[in-house]
Amino acid sequence: MFYERKRKGLKINKYHSHGQMSESFLTAAFLSLSGGLQDAYTYVYRDKVFANAQTGNIVLFSQSIYEKNWPVALHYFVPLLSFVLGVATAEWIRQSFQNKQNLHWRQMVLLSEILLLFAVGYLPKDLNMLANAFVSFSCAMQVQAFRKMTGYAFSSTMCIGNMRSGMESLFVYIRTRDRNMLKKSLCYWKIIFLFGFGAGLGGHVVPVLKGKTIWISCLFLLVGFFLMFIKEEIAEHSVRP
Repeated sequence: MFYERKRKGLKINKYHSHGQMSESFLTAAFLSLSGGLQDAYTYVYRDKVFANAQTGNIVLFSQSIYEKNWPVALHYFVPLLSFVLGVATAEWIRQSFQNKQNLHWRQMVLLSEILLLFAVGYLPKDLNMLANAFVSFSCAMQVQAFRKMTGYAFSSTMCIGNMRSGMESLFVYIRTRDRNMLKKSLCYWKIIFLFGFGAGLGGHVVPVLKGKTIWISCLFLLVGFFLMFIKEEIAEHSVRP
């Protein structure tokens, strides 16, 4: 069809889709801001628990087991359990609603996150264990549902994989001068910066907003939710010269 139109003297303007808006850099940016803020919030305000980076919780949980400090062990076990349940829930949402027309299944994940995190803002400090469970559950749904950014595998709730991929791509660029590798590397480092910015923002605002700081994360997620209503489609226009 394209070549037939070209032979007829038509000028072709084509706009190619870059994939789902849920996998765009802009959506990933707001999710990363939210992810960084969540981690800072639970660590600074909710008894030094890592809501997103479960590796730290595993280390502290294991240490508590060896010390037979069962209350502290439970303190770190709850977010671990919540995280795995969150992954399972996100996968259930995907399998159950991936063919839904009016609302993308990833938007349903974001709505669930927003509701959970909004509720966390009302929980007093003596319910920190429940608050951390909700945040870890929310984080797990996000990390399970949003795993690609402009075609690249990434995480919006932790940095180690993004750092590895960003440095690897940069090294390939230095060796080959392939500008696609430079673009890929910059995408990862931008996401890392945004995650750090979100974490810094959360830590800075906690003394002022206290428990309700997590509502800023809700705002970032809400932006991501509405961004996903934007449809990226392939458009082809034929214009006679």
